Amino acid sequence: MIPIIDTHLHLIYPDRFAYPWITPAHPLSGHWSIEAYLKEARPLGIEASVHMEVDVAEADIEAETRYVLHLDGVVGAIAACRPEHPDFPAQLERLAAMPGVRGLRRILHEAPDELSQTAQFAEHLRRLPHYGLTFDLCVRHDQLPIGEALVRRCPDVAFVLDHCGAQDIDLTQPGPWRENIRSIARLPNLNAKVSGIMAYAGRGWTVDGLRPYVEHIIDCFGWDRVVWGSDHPVVTLGGTLTDWVNATREIIAKASTSEQQRLLNGNARRIYRL
Repeated sequence: MIPIIDTHLHLIYPDRFAYPWITPAHPLSGHWSIEAYLKEARPLGIEASVHMEVDVAEADIEAETRYVLHLDGVVGAIAACRPEHPDFPAQLERLAAMPGVRGLRRILHEAPDELSQTAQFAEHLRRLPHYGLTFDLCVRHDQLPIGEALVRRCPDVAFVLDHCGAQDIDLTQPGPWRENIRSIARLPNLNAKVSGIMAYAGRGWTVDGLRPYVEHIIDCFGWDRVVWGSDHPVVTLGGTLTDWVNATREIIAKASTSEQQRLLNGNARRIYRL
């Protein structure tokens, strides 16, 4: 069994941090701990994980990052950030000084399109290569063109497109997703993350329904520019972590061992400097 580095693990600790988007009625409300995750993840071959910021309250960004870096099995963290703020350079300095921070993310799929399109936003992201940090690009499928515009303005920044660029898509009605993915994949400083799509498919998903999304991403980006992520616990909106790992292994079963290794662990080590 080829080992996996999970590049998109969310952990939720409501006793420690504030999550403005998680209401009491939200399906992810509650405690999602590293212990519970590892109990399911380790038998599946997940040997290490990169924690992905969970859009905590701004005041908790640095505390969340610092906390998760000391948890069992977490080998790196993608920290939240606010490149739209004038004081971003100071925030970047503080986050980059934390050993184990491998990249940054600003959630864009719930933000106005113009937030990421200002000169200041791009100027601030262009500081990341100096610190060896990546930027995870989290956009809806209809925002792929503005995501492409941002990546173009920051040619020296290593980007990772979250969730196959299919955020909030109806998997039965992909629209221009295929063409937009092919276009954005031409940018050499952009990588793609095979994650998220099972949650968007809902409980009625099938492996054959997910397969075209995974295969199109790999076809467009190639085996050297893709990584794998669980998107735990968001993945539970469509099934279980076990379901997603098994579906992934089934979808890529006919690929060579080398290709599978690059997707499941090798590229993650290189792109995130693990």
